[in-house]
Amino acid sequence: MKHFLVVLFAWFPIFILAQTQQTRPNILVIMLDDAGLDMSVYGSSYVKTPAFDKIAREGILFTKAYTPNAKCAPSRASILTGRNSWQLDAVANHYIYFPSKFKTFPEVLKENGYVTGHTGKGWSPGIALTATGEVRDLVGKSFDAKKTKSPTTEISVNDYSANFKDFLNQVPKGNPWNFWIGINEPHRGYEYQSGVKKGGKRLDMIKEVPKYFPDSTSVRHDLLDYAMELEYADSHVTRVLNELKATNQLENTLIIYTSDHGMPFPRVKGNQYENSNHIPMAIMWKGKILKPNRSADDYISFVDIAPTLLEVAGIDWKRSGMYPSPGKSLLNIFETNKSGTIDSDRNFVLVGQERHDPGRPNDQGYPVRGIHKDNMLLLHNYESDRWPACNPETGYLNVDKSPTKSLLINLRRSGVDKKFWQLSFGKRLDLEFYDIKKDPYCLNNLAYNSDYKKQLDELENFMNQKLMAQDDLRMQGYGYLYEQFPFTQYRNYYENYMNSKIGTLNWADPNDYEPTYIDNNGENLETVIRKKNTLQND
Repeated sequence: MKHFLVVLFAWFPIFILAQTQQTRPNILVIMLDDAGLDMSVYGSSYVKTPAFDKIAREGILFTKAYTPNAKCAPSRASILTGRNSWQLDAVANHYIYFPSKFKTFPEVLKENGYVTGHTGKGWSPGIALTATGEVRDLVGKSFDAKKTKSPTTEISVNDYSANFKDFLNQVPKGNPWNFWIGINEPHRGYEYQSGVKKGGKRLDMIKEVPKYFPDSTSVRHDLLDYAMELEYADSHVTRVLNELKATNQLENTLIIYTSDHGMPFPRVKGNQYENSNHIPMAIMWKGKILKPNRSADDYISFVDIAPTLLEVAGIDWKRSGMYPSPGKSLLNIFETNKSGTIDSDRNFVLVGQERHDPGRPNDQGYPVRGIHKDNMLLLHNYESDRWPACNPETGYLNVDKSPTKSLLINLRRSGVDKKFWQLSFGKRLDLEFYDIKKDPYCLNNLAYNSDYKKQLDELENFMNQKLMAQDDLRMQGYGYLYEQFPFTQYRNYYENYMNSKIGTLNWADPNDYEPTYIDNNGENLETVIRKKNTLQND
């Protein structure tokens, strides 16, 4: 009998561990690259996204989800660490070295028994190393072997769904897993007019062109090309869902489907306006979300995701080794049957940026802090004498090349219309204040309207208090330190370009580099003269 009890108790912890492993949910994060709030479930007239819509219908659709920073690397860092970009030292910026002291939720999940992996784009662009110099897998081991035929000359050949299947095949039975599907679409470039020629789109499908763009044929084609890439990405998610169902894993998998920031167009990506930071988000967790097919109108930030995932995995944040997070787990939203505004404490989100792409003297950034609250957006531009999209003579490098970008530039050059150029590339005022309900395109700046002074002052004080509580260096008078973190690539690009030591960069059209300096009103000044150098390569 004693021998039996010894064997029983020796086996008991293993049994408990096995039970815990099997009941902890799998976690799947599907991250699009540069997709705005253009899924069909949000009302788009020219994009159809059945997989996203299915996840929303069988889970929760979030209507006010935001990234803290509308640029790839800092945005992805926030979702991975649960911290705003200004709380992450170098990771406030783009093209940087990821500090070794900040752990990510996939790393913590792996330490706690999860099998982790990813396909496509994880955290990028930048370099992530351990304190001793080894390469870090911030989102898990890479699964990118399977390729497929691309429908255009620009869409990635990564077979995301097949690579996800490869990952599932190597997960031990009953072991919980975490996988990150980093779909490269709809990041630029696009095959021009592919939306119409290959995607079955028509120009008249677009009911309204964003009002910061002219309503032209080239802009409409650009939007439809974006739509085709977004639909292609969504088709892979359909296959992913089918694979989960075929392997009987759909019921125990928490799925988050979102994007790192808004679409790759002027005045959107790389800015902090409504359409820059407002992201699509749908979450499905069958049997665990109390009432599916509902929407949540609470303000949600990417910093809420890591606390959510550690909680559902049964991991104590304080013991995880992750730095403190200002985020709040979404479990209370999962565990109610309410729709609309669910948690009254989720009544604001913070946004901001430091340095994104190169293209200003001395590798300067364009620091901004902002807050969304009560359908109002306040932005403080701390260095408004700088060019927000990088300098004109280096091609406005914080905006990807596109037919739309070139059109706006050429409308100014030709003297036809400076308005659209000014909205996307011109210098800005110190303060911007927008009523998002009345003005979702952020065109009517109320910051200097005396009727809004009291509301603006109260909101700015509230924002500053929150930022101070998060140890934001810019609030403490040390904002310049963010610019001291070096680029991993293109260091001193502005000076090297002006000295003809380097040429134009591949994400900018050479014709977008302005041949003259430009004043604050968009008027041409003297000709740009670069120093001659035999190493010139453009």
